[in-house]
Amino acid sequence: MRILCLAAHPDDETLGVGGTLARHAADGDALTLVVATRATAPRWSEAVIAEKRRECLAAATRLGIDDVRFLDFPTMHLNALPAIDVNDAVAREIERARPQVVYAPPCDDLNRDHAVIFDAALVATRPLGGREAPTLYSYEIPTTTRFNLASRWTANTYVDISDFVETKLAAMREYASELRPSPHPRSEESIRVFGRERGAAVGLGCAEALMLVRALR
Repeated sequence: MRILCLAAHPDDETLGVGGTLARHAADGDALTLVVATRATAPRWSEAVIAEKRRECLAAATRLGIDDVRFLDFPTMHLNALPAIDVNDAVAREIERARPQVVYAPPCDDLNRDHAVIFDAALVATRPLGGREAPTLYSYEIPTTTRFNLASRWTANTYVDISDFVETKLAAMREYASELRPSPHPRSEESIRVFGRERGAAVGLGCAEALMLVRALR
């Protein structure tokens, strides 16, 4: 199976669906990661920018992702760009990868970059005549999705990652610049606890929650 994960920022994929992606890799599925934005000067130095990309590639390797693509839009500015530019860039990657399943960032949370990439995925995966429409999921990001007021994002699908939570945490450790001490949501302890909470909701040891947007059968 061909899987494509869209991330607005490096680490979104690991925080949101790291365990799910590792499970796909263990099943022999072909994984592509598309990261939409990059840090930019002068807010970040060139050394930091390069380190963040290195972290992303290292985390992808941990998760079993062989194909990593960078769109290099400026981080935290996606909603200021023409929608057609973002939509076209995402559509090109989806056309190239021809995925059967797409994981997109949260449709609605505190970080507008996430919603912009979700909207682009929604446009690119429309089930139009003559074009294969992949199954589309929206994942959650604990550091932003849970804090939004009256979010449209709703968990309706759960993936058992009990056997892959350690792989997810190993990938997150590659993001040394993003990890924080407990009880921050980006701490190892909080990531583990959040997975257990999602698992407890459906009788699993550890899980990731998704929102199924569209599936054609």
